[in-house]
Amino acid sequence: MAEHDIPGMAVAVTVDGRSSVFTYGAASRETDRSVDGATLFEIGSVSKTFTATLAGYAQVLGKLSLDDHPSRYLRDLRGSAIDRATLLHLGTYTAGGLPLQFPGEVADTAQMTRYFRQWRPDAAPGTQRRYSNPSLGLFGHLAARAFGRDFSQAMESEVFPRLGLRNSHVRVPQEARANYAWGYARENRPIRVNPGLFAAEAYGVKTTAGDLIRFVEANIDPSRLEEPMRRAVQATHIGYFRTGDMVQGLGWEQYAYPITLDRLLAGNGRALNADPAAALMPPQAPTGPTLFNKTGSTNGFGAYVAFVPARRIGLAMLMNRNVPIPARIKAAHAILERLGEASRQ
Repeated sequence: MAEHDIPGMAVAVTVDGRSSVFTYGAASRETDRSVDGATLFEIGSVSKTFTATLAGYAQVLGKLSLDDHPSRYLRDLRGSAIDRATLLHLGTYTAGGLPLQFPGEVADTAQMTRYFRQWRPDAAPGTQRRYSNPSLGLFGHLAARAFGRDFSQAMESEVFPRLGLRNSHVRVPQEARANYAWGYARENRPIRVNPGLFAAEAYGVKTTAGDLIRFVEANIDPSRLEEPMRRAVQATHIGYFRTGDMVQGLGWEQYAYPITLDRLLAGNGRALNADPAAALMPPQAPTGPTLFNKTGSTNGFGAYVAFVPARRIGLAMLMNRNVPIPARIKAAHAILERLGEASRQ
């Protein structure tokens, strides 16, 4: 924490269905409020795993198919290049090279629709993986439309309650705002995420370490969930495209386990690249021990989640500083090594 001047952290771990939460430092330097079990952190792109779960739930209920094209839910996209992609391509960043962010002039729904109608791909759908908030954001937007709701409503009514998450929000309610940590930018200015186009879908969840490790445990062992949500969670574990050592599913990135620190760093270090993608035929859930992970950042917060269902171990790291991803992964890898030893005892 001292090396990166992190004001506050919460780390949650789980081994064999038993979880613990550890808290450190300040949720707000201005008020000297300490991080505790109720502290809400922005989890950045870890939110994408919740978005994937919403889409999986819609699929289980028959409200959408991953083979659908965007115009089924957004008619204005009919005939556009983006409509040649499927929801699966949007949810796995393989629609053809959508950028990391929208251009600055895209700020509302009409401009978003115009952008997608005018967009020209760099590659055929399903041949290139390029990490993209517009891609995953549109995926979540269309999943919510399948429920006939806006995204925040769909997530807060369909997903969080069915996962048993009582302290997770897209829109932090007034009664929980006292628990909402402040993030800190490089100049130590207190900051929180700005609302923006597809912010909710791509990086908008705020949650506690306890709720996030509960979500991890639901992914390690979905059998305790009611059937539709159980199948939705399992759907996010199916691998669709391979790029290097990493297999891309919906939300989660997968690596064969055990994995060295160098390989995990290399895989996450390439996450923003445009890389060739090889489709898994057929798509499949892992057949051997597998590490699932996802990083997340906003301007003032950093997060990392990883778990290995076959070893029944997992962790969630939350901090109110956007710490470099390699530093998070190094710390998490060391913790996972210890958890793996504990799970074998």
